[in-house]
Amino acid sequence: MWRLPTVLLLSFLCMPVRAAVTADAMNGAWQGKIQIDGEVSRIVLHIGGQANGSAVATLDTPDRGKLAIPISLVESGERSFSFELTDPKVSFKGSLSADNAELSGDWKQDGQDLPITLVRITNPPEFVQDGSYLYHSRCVSCHTPFNAVRAPWPDTLTTMLQPAILTALETGKMNALGAEMSHEQRVAVANYLGRAPAQQTAYAKPCAGGSGPISHSPLWNGWGVDLSNSRFQPAELAGLSKAQISRLQVKWAFGYSGATSAGGPPTVIGDRLFVGGGDARVYSLDKNSGCVYWSFLPMASVRTAITVSDDGSTAYFGDQQARAYAISTATGALLWKAELDRHPFAMISAAPRLYGGRLYVPVSSAEELGAVNPKYPCCSFRGHVSALDAKTGKVLWTTYTITTPPQPTRTNVAGTGMLGPSGAAVWNSPTIDTKRHVLYIGTGDNYSDPASATSDAVIAMDLKDGKILWVKQLTAEDRFNIGCYSPDTANCPKDFGGDFDVGAPPILRVLQNGTRLLVVGQKSGVAYGLDPDDKGRIVWQSRVGKGGPLGGVEFGGAATDARVYFPLSDWTPDPKAGGGVVALEIATGKSLWSTAAPQPACVGKPGCSAAQPAPATAIPGVVFSGSLDGHIRAYDELDGTIVWDFDTVRKFPTVNGVESHGGSINYAGPVIARGMLFVTSGNSVNAGMPGNVLLAFSEDGK
Repeated sequence: MWRLPTVLLLSFLCMPVRAAVTADAMNGAWQGKIQIDGEVSRIVLHIGGQANGSAVATLDTPDRGKLAIPISLVESGERSFSFELTDPKVSFKGSLSADNAELSGDWKQDGQDLPITLVRITNPPEFVQDGSYLYHSRCVSCHTPFNAVRAPWPDTLTTMLQPAILTALETGKMNALGAEMSHEQRVAVANYLGRAPAQQTAYAKPCAGGSGPISHSPLWNGWGVDLSNSRFQPAELAGLSKAQISRLQVKWAFGYSGATSAGGPPTVIGDRLFVGGGDARVYSLDKNSGCVYWSFLPMASVRTAITVSDDGSTAYFGDQQARAYAISTATGALLWKAELDRHPFAMISAAPRLYGGRLYVPVSSAEELGAVNPKYPCCSFRGHVSALDAKTGKVLWTTYTITTPPQPTRTNVAGTGMLGPSGAAVWNSPTIDTKRHVLYIGTGDNYSDPASATSDAVIAMDLKDGKILWVKQLTAEDRFNIGCYSPDTANCPKDFGGDFDVGAPPILRVLQNGTRLLVVGQKSGVAYGLDPDDKGRIVWQSRVGKGGPLGGVEFGGAATDARVYFPLSDWTPDPKAGGGVVALEIATGKSLWSTAAPQPACVGKPGCSAAQPAPATAIPGVVFSGSLDGHIRAYDELDGTIVWDFDTVRKFPTVNGVESHGGSINYAGPVIARGMLFVTSGNSVNAGMPGNVLLAFSEDGK
């Protein structure tokens, strides 16, 4: 990748030209390259003369996204040419070759004296469809390392496949920016950044005997393993004890071809795995060997956990364009598909919840990213939950988290009309209260003004008709979008908030005395115990982390009947900061122990961090937590001592022959069933190290 040194990128002021008469031989366009600190950039110098004999010159630096930069000080002689840029301080002094074809001299910059030869060109290049120019002029400001807008880093972009980047620009999360480019320009950006798809030489090892019907033997179904979203696996289903944990080894690995993120967590039903892979396919694998029964290609990628019906016949999930699916667990055949939201940024990022013949589907969005573009009319998405007939996919009801449709509010400084209220996306799998016949969800922030009373909240809905029964807002006036951290903040709300989503699902627990509590972790770094029988009244609250846009509790904790365990993200640009696990007493919120994150071994690698955004998983005696440093660790439930630690940032031989390696562990938490641990490793979204592997562990790898 060509990159121009930073000092050539800044804007230049036009100043009076100090010049001698420019010879006709000097006029024209000159092209060359310069390299400073290992970075090579193209340069096109345009020299011309005015009627009064003075010289004019401009500079094109496409690999930094700048064209026609006016040069402030120019001097030219009959066979010589020089210029100076005063801010930043750059100078060139050269002479014309005898055949008038080359302009050779010295380029001075950053204390370095570099020889350079500029070659005359008769047809100066136009960069309107140059991938490097388009990227550096439109995209680069958001993709710097440690960027605050959660965009993939440059090193990650170069590992992505060109079709994946093109999809993101045309129909995915970056379509608001892509809409300002032609199709040809989007293709140019994708081809410049990504890598071409390699011919598929990997094989999917088919399972012997094909894919017959399966009986319903649930070991880990959906996101939170049970209707309460406890993420606690009892001993009889876990098949692992604390004494066995130290002997866990990789039994098999399955790679996702061309992927930079490894997808969602697996669901385990009997001896079958159902998983949405990072390669956009949904797979049915054998739990013990990783062989493939079938794969299904939805219309967009899937990151949700898979939910399987009570009779084991049907698998349900949602895609990144807000479609819900039902497919046969035996064959992978499509049974029905339902489009739940036509908003261009709508998506289903959390697992649907199946109960009583209905599928409850939460809908979120990536519209916060669209707000980076000042010409985008921010914002119009509203989070919602839809109840579908599980047999047919018919929508029975839809309840929006913001009851008022967005209306025009003001015009931003770019002249774009803005809308609101918006946001309050549902990022988590619903929790089902079978006693009260109620569904509980957490909501995210508002994207634009005005704020609503339902953002950053826990909401209770009637399972029958979706009626909102109560709302408990945990953080008020939290209006935020990614435009607040972009170079152009035109779409950022005034006095924006902290982006304190309730992204983790509420955990419903019943204490020994019969008291019922909803245990909630928030990105603010605060955990709560709420009374679901008293309109979400706060029983206790405990600060567990620092909080922030990528802070606090991101995707959830795990809970026994008496304790809850929360991993902490608290991501910062410092790779050694953040992370850790805390244990609280559910009845009181009292801290029982806190274990800091070990110093990452990956320091120096792009995306490395000690942060632990992934949800925890618990079995009797042990709590598991993954990290952005690629480690999966097991903690003693009594005192938080780390009893096992495995680094997934390495290459793995795979059962399907795909070249694979691990990376950061993010939204897909560990899954434990019948003596095996399953870990999804690799995440290139937001901050993280790319990877593309599903790992299956067992005692001694047997």
